Amino acid sequence: MSQLIYIETSIPSFYYETRSRAQFQARREWTCEWWDVARLRDELVTSLAVIAELEEAPAAKRTKCIKLIDPLPLLQSSEAVDEMVAVYMKHKVMPGDATGDARHLALATFHRCAILATWNCRHIANANKRGHIESVNAMLGYETPLLVTPFEMLELDV
Repeated sequence: MSQLIYIETSIPSFYYETRSRAQFQARREWTCEWWDVARLRDELVTSLAVIAELEEAPAAKRTKCIKLIDPLPLLQSSEAVDEMVAVYMKHKVMPGDATGDARHLALATFHRCAILATWNCRHIANANKRGHIESVNAMLGYETPLLVTPFEMLELDV
C-alpha cells in the first residue's frame, strides 16, 4: 500500500554520502536500498525547505542531491505551517537553532504525511522526543507522522 512520505534533507545527503567511516557508509547503503524500493512503491514528497538546505552543500554533492529529489512533488508552505513552526519553537519541540527541522516536521504534519523519512536522529527521529512531539501536535489537532530512518523501513529478513 502506497504511503505519503516526506523526504527530509538528510535523505538525499546520505544517498550521496562520501565520508568513509563505516557508520556513514552504512547509512548511505541503507538509504540507497530503501530509496530504490520506496520511489516505486510510495508517494515521495519534499519541500523548498529541503532544496534550500541542499543549496548549502558543496557544489558536486548539491547538484546530485537536488537532481535526486527533482522529480518529487513539493509540499507548499503556508501561514498555517509558519504558525506550527512557531508553536514548535515556543513549546521547545525543536531547539532554537533548529528552525529548519521544525519546518520539516510542520510540513510533514500539516500535509498529513504518513512518514517523515530522516537521518536526523537528534531532533526528529528521536524516541526520547516522540511523546513531546505527539502531545504538541495533538494540541494543534494533528496526528504525528512516523519519524523514521530508511533503515527502519527496510524489509529485512532477520
